[in-house]
Amino acid sequence: MTDNGSLLLINGRIIDPANSRDEQANLFVKAGKIATPPRGSKAVPEDVQVLDCTGKLVLPGLIDMHVHLREPGEEYKETIHSGARAAAAGGFTAVACMPNTMPVNDGEAVTKFILKKAQDAAARVYPVGAISKGSRGEILAEFGELKGAGAVAVSDDGRPVTNSQLMRRALEYASNFQMPVISHAEDLNLTQDGVMNEGAMATALGLKPIPASGEEVMIYRDISLAELTGQPLHLAHVSTRESVSLIRRAKEKGIRITAETAPHYFTLTEKAVAGYNTNAKINPPLRSDADVAAIRAGLADGTIDLIASDHAPHSILEKELEFDLAANGIIGLETAVPLTLALVRAEVITLEKMVELLSVHPARILGVAGGSLAPGSVADITVIDPDRVFVYTKKRVVSKSANSPFLNRRLQGKAVLTIVGGRITYRDL
Repeated sequence: MTDNGSLLLINGRIIDPANSRDEQANLFVKAGKIATPPRGSKAVPEDVQVLDCTGKLVLPGLIDMHVHLREPGEEYKETIHSGARAAAAGGFTAVACMPNTMPVNDGEAVTKFILKKAQDAAARVYPVGAISKGSRGEILAEFGELKGAGAVAVSDDGRPVTNSQLMRRALEYASNFQMPVISHAEDLNLTQDGVMNEGAMATALGLKPIPASGEEVMIYRDISLAELTGQPLHLAHVSTRESVSLIRRAKEKGIRITAETAPHYFTLTEKAVAGYNTNAKINPPLRSDADVAAIRAGLADGTIDLIASDHAPHSILEKELEFDLAANGIIGLETAVPLTLALVRAEVITLEKMVELLSVHPARILGVAGGSLAPGSVADITVIDPDRVFVYTKKRVVSKSANSPFLNRRLQGKAVLTIVGGRITYRDL
């Protein structure tokens, strides 16, 4: 990481949907902010570092609003610093970390601990507090205390809030603090003990199934509660065809719902589990071809608002086990950009839409700075080489864990420069 003072990014293709900008131009950074570029080569002061971005995409910093950094409690899997380095290497200038740590982030102490640890990290870290104390789904956490300590949202991610009355109260209570409520939509009565998507493949492998309705039932409930309360609700890791349909209809009715999906849900199917591959074991599980097509359509038409990695590091202690016993979760910070660019190349989405999904909308939903390259904006910038081809091997992994179904895959498109507040935190330019 280097603090370079003023930076001048030249000859890049600037894509800034928030300001209706798509052009080849220069971008000037001064005192941690986007500034008006100096005119003419003679006008560039000697203390300005010039970075040639020819053939590169210059974007507002990418924001991943759904990651697991494991600290405190499971630092052998990931730490705040290692996770932030992985984020920067993947092109993310900011991440929002879920509260299912040890202890659970359900109050001021853990929130402040995370922020203190993140002070000199390679990416901004925004803590997400728990909806309920201990994420046990029994008593609401103190949202005001969480907000005051620096939490940007609340969620019991990793566990659903099964008590509908408690979820209703969470929506109403969070509205007092302008904190988004992020739902982990899962009916445990339907999914309990399941390990992969219900279908012919689960039967063939002899693995316990998880029906799509295990997600859809709770999404229907959450939409109903959002309509009842009139309060906004964000749905995490959407994975099924009917979930997309439910969200689309809710939005058509004007219900205040936003939703995310993850790159693995528009890239992989349940076939990735073949051979009992525990690096393809996640929750929600990888689904069918029809579900993947629906997720892609939802991204294209705006039903799904953003892409988040759901970065969930695990060590070999949790993954090199029998499939039934292995932990759910995969890492995703370093592969999100090439997998999303594959949608652009397939003409599912445009580059402008990609920036909205990975930067503009996460900033808006979380209520944090970012998503814009307008003069005066914070200088959080991601530079991507869309043509860079690489093989994602264990040796390349920056995260502390390497539980990825994309290992040894040839990928195209890579972050080559990540700038946070005018500071270069990752460079491969």
